[in-house]
Amino acid sequence: MSGKPGGHWEDVAPDWIDWARAPGLDSFWAYRDALRAFLPGPGRATLDLGCGEGRVARELTALGHTVTAADYSPSLLAAARQAGSARDYVVADAGALPFGAGAFDRVVAYNMLMDVPDMPRAVAEARRVLAPDGILTVSLVHPFADRGRFTSDAPDAPFSVAGSYFGRQHFSNRVAEGGHHMTFDGWSYPLQDYMAAFEAAGLAMTGLREPVPDVDGFPATAPWARIPLFAWINLRPLV
Repeated sequence: MSGKPGGHWEDVAPDWIDWARAPGLDSFWAYRDALRAFLPGPGRATLDLGCGEGRVARELTALGHTVTAADYSPSLLAAARQAGSARDYVVADAGALPFGAGAFDRVVAYNMLMDVPDMPRAVAEARRVLAPDGILTVSLVHPFADRGRFTSDAPDAPFSVAGSYFGRQHFSNRVAEGGHHMTFDGWSYPLQDYMAAFEAAGLAMTGLREPVPDVDGFPATAPWARIPLFAWINLRPLV
């Protein structure tokens, strides 16, 4: 990465901590149970890459993983530590990880590949620190969802794509809800670009889910029962 330590996420750390920890506010909560079921079981050591304030690290820890939480933002990492999210905490650039080759047999990259300026480099680094028998789990905001919008909040509202699905696109969106606000900033790629990065890094896909939210528990997510909001992928190193 370039620029000051922590980049955009250091700038918005207080907003993200508030947003992510507000009960039921973020879409994460509508997919939480499905994510826990998709994650691989614990191995010897798990890296939560781009841990943010630690919510996925806390889920992994609760599932029995021995977690190292890593993030480029010192403030977010401090929040993860304060919440007891993991065993170890490391400030780390996803494009130049301070870990040896094969250090982890589980690596989880939850919704962070969209946040780095060089996505293929981050994928290659995740592969480098992954053990030969390891599993890399990636969550993405679904590339199709990134390129369009529902025309209203109605559960049956049409989904409109104004531009092109293809190509790398920068986004910066400020959102507000229930007195909380957050600015999301990063890059959107079509699915084939992610797959090309996985292939170039020597990774093979072993599982794919386009999860459906818990609409009963979170009625506001009903439109996303029709269009996938996330793509979850498990990958293994090629022999």
